[in-house]
Amino acid sequence: MIENGSGLSRNERMSAASLAALLQAAWASPVMPEFIASLPLVATDGTMKKRLRGERVAGNAHIKTGLLNDARSIAGYVLDRRGRRYVVVMIVNHPRAPEAQAALDALLSWVYDAPGSKSPVRAQEGRPP
Repeated sequence: MIENGSGLSRNERMSAASLAALLQAAWASPVMPEFIASLPLVATDGTMKKRLRGERVAGNAHIKTGLLNDARSIAGYVLDRRGRRYVVVMIVNHPRAPEAQAALDALLSWVYDAPGSKSPVRAQEGRPP
């Protein structure tokens, strides 16, 4: 059971790999369209509204943010420039976590812009089917 769903709760501890697996399972769920629609669209709404405006990833990622003292996170899906969708999860647990926003945003841009290859760049648990 997940108490608050942030993945950063003091009561629930979830690894990035576990959260990625959960997102992959959600992708395969019959309620996937509603779930994806509930996640903020980068540079458009929710907690991502003011982030990455003017960047190519804007409008191409549905990302939930997490915020606690000493912790910052992002989790969701990025549609890359070639139309491939990836699960992305990054959790920073450190007293200087508030300084990590640039790295979190850079990860989203990097996944979006990653050059194509026979072995696409993917999160530890891979991309949605």
